[in-house]
Amino acid sequence: MKAAAGAALLLASAGASAINLQQAYEQALRNDPTYRSAFYENQSGKENAILGRAGLLPNVQANYNASKNHSDIETPTSITQPEYISRVSSIQLRQTLFNVDAYARFKQGKAQALLSDQVFSVRGQEVLIRVISAYFDALFADEQVALNTAQRDAYLEQSAVNTRLLKHGEGTRTDVLEVQARLELSEATLIEAKDNQATARNTLAGIIGGDPGTLVGLNDTFRMLPLSPSGLEEWKAMALRQNPELLAQTTALEVAKQEILKARAGHSPRLDFVASYSKNASETINTYNQDSTVRAIGIQLNVPLYSGGSVNATSRQAVAGLERSRADLQAKTDKALIEVSKQYSAVQSGIAKVNALNRAVESSNLLIKATEQSIKGGVRINLDLLNAQQQLFTTKRDLAQARYGYLMASLRLRAAAGALDASDVSRTASYFR
Repeated sequence: MKAAAGAALLLASAGASAINLQQAYEQALRNDPTYRSAFYENQSGKENAILGRAGLLPNVQANYNASKNHSDIETPTSITQPEYISRVSSIQLRQTLFNVDAYARFKQGKAQALLSDQVFSVRGQEVLIRVISAYFDALFADEQVALNTAQRDAYLEQSAVNTRLLKHGEGTRTDVLEVQARLELSEATLIEAKDNQATARNTLAGIIGGDPGTLVGLNDTFRMLPLSPSGLEEWKAMALRQNPELLAQTTALEVAKQEILKARAGHSPRLDFVASYSKNASETINTYNQDSTVRAIGIQLNVPLYSGGSVNATSRQAVAGLERSRADLQAKTDKALIEVSKQYSAVQSGIAKVNALNRAVESSNLLIKATEQSIKGGVRINLDLLNAQQQLFTTKRDLAQARYGYLMASLRLRAAAGALDASDVSRTASYFR
């Protein structure tokens, strides 16, 4: 997922008048500012491995110094004032032989680079969830506008019928007023739905980096798939193995352990191999008009004795940091398992809810037809039809919401279990025409 996301991030953004779910996700990888920030944070974090390794590799330094000197030399018999240029050039190689601090930094750098990758994996899941959630919210808002418009139009048509019947003496003033009241309420509801639509589309536009245009909606035949694996305990075990937040926090424990080793290294000796080569010309007044070449090779031992108590204090801080990381790991483990249970239940209840609402929509359609026939037969009244129509629109709204809720719960369950990746976008996109 990271490789595909990184490649997509480097592509140029391209606008479109209409997008599907897959295109929305690809545009989010290129344009979402939060994800772009995470991408470059990861690029920076990868360098920690090289920075940590640097302390174990040779360090080579070159120096050159040239100075113009004016000197006064007094002897019992004479005074001279030589003017000369002194030159000193040298190159030194230093290679660590024993350095606890450098070794700890090396291991910590590797852990920090791994941690950066794992955190980026979490951000990849987050952008996937955010873009799909925003896409669903925008689609649901579109559907609400369509449903409220249809409801308003139905009331308009019913109002025209009742007005016509009243003119011919077949209707009542009460019927006209009832429909008019429902019509005015539907107008207000439609205005609110359009406001929600604008907000949802603006949210999606901010993630994908442009106007989404026309969104591809759900298929007419919405089919729910059984969970795989089917058991809750299997999902929990999967989360403990591969939840990216838990993996990242486990790596953070290793980083904290190496921080302790770094702190305690303040009491450890350091042994370096040192080799140098230098050429000097009139380096000092004592070597005036003399050139020298010095080659040196040897070892250097540095033994720390006392640093005012800072090493002990830093070590205690590092130990406290390790214990905090352990507590954070436990908290995140508990949170992940709770999230798995929550989303697992949401998927199961979502399936039942969608099935029930499908049946409710069918029943509401039959109720409207039966009520219309009953009104013609004088058994039912106008208000019964209005209530049946309101029930149908409410049920359709709930059904749309339940479908999106089921899909989001499925994705969040996979995210909590650490199984969510870019292939889930394609799988979810198959629900859309």
